[in-house]
Amino acid sequence: MRIDLNCDAEGRLPDVLTAANVRCGCHAGAARTMREVCEAAVKRGVAIGALVGYRHGADVTETELVDDVLYQLGALDAIAGSAGGEVRYVKARVRDEHAAAVVDAIWQYDPQLPVLGPPGSALLRHAAENGLVTVVEAFPDRHYHPDGRPLPGAPLSNPDEIASRCLRLVTRGEVVAVDGTVIPLRADSLSVHGDNSTTVHRALDAAGVELRSFA
Repeated sequence: MRIDLNCDAEGRLPDVLTAANVRCGCHAGAARTMREVCEAAVKRGVAIGALVGYRHGADVTETELVDDVLYQLGALDAIAGSAGGEVRYVKARVRDEHAAAVVDAIWQYDPQLPVLGPPGSALLRHAAENGLVTVVEAFPDRHYHPDGRPLPGAPLSNPDEIASRCLRLVTRGEVVAVDGTVIPLRADSLSVHGDNSTTVHRALDAAGVELRSFA
């Protein structure tokens, strides 16, 4: 068994990370931070992913958003390249109605780039329809609605509970919803926060699960 562990990277990379979602100049991203994360990722063999979002705010046209995403991908790819790496996948933080524009931008930039997102999301649906590789992401530290959607709001904070949910996702392909419903969920990557990564790694390692990037 093997699994990828990804994290939204804004500074120091957790020791057990296999994929880093780098903010590309939008929603808290900055060129210096992008360089620091890319340099650390290349040094440790961690896959670099572009975490794209709104550069000019959510009130944009599809054409503007396509341009914004292309801008972000190009900026991160340049910085990653200067550090000896490259952008190897894309994750997006946009509303569902803007997913098609994000996919259009990815397709224009590099149709070989995998797209990381939750199962059943508009982002993965549009990506699949356009022939892009899709990678299913699960959130072991988030509560889930019985229909399989991760719920917004306060995440789980107990590292042992999060590690247990990681194991269940990897070994049994399921997660328990807030009402106790067992939801089938086969994930290619688990999104974890750095504070919980060590405990998660220990649990996965003890179960014989190999950590390996999907990209």
